Amino acid sequence: MSELLAQIGTRILERRKQLRLTQEELAEQAEITAQTISYAELGKKALRPENIIKICSALEISTDYLLLGKISSHDCAVLNQKVSELSPVQYRHLEDIINSYIAAVNEKEG
Repeated sequence: MSELLAQIGTRILERRKQLRLTQEELAEQAEITAQTISYAELGKKALRPENIIKICSALEISTDYLLLGKISSHDCAVLNQKVSELSPVQYRHLEDIINSYIAAVNEKEG
């Protein structure tokens, strides 16, 4: 169980940092305490179901991603919404960035 809690904590921490949020800011958005966020990120305590939902909402991730590390259709929909707001030029720039990233990852793994 502690391994799973550590993995969940890592996913919360990484996503929070990706969004450039402090623990306090995430706690405020999720309407829970900063201590709950801290304990969760450290894998010290299991989250209550309602807090999992609040954290996922604040971080714009699915519960599948938080709990299992799996990208769900919800996660894809959030990204698709953001991409759909780009201008055609921005969209093509993003496509170039993604292609470069994939090439770099494949080169590193190969």
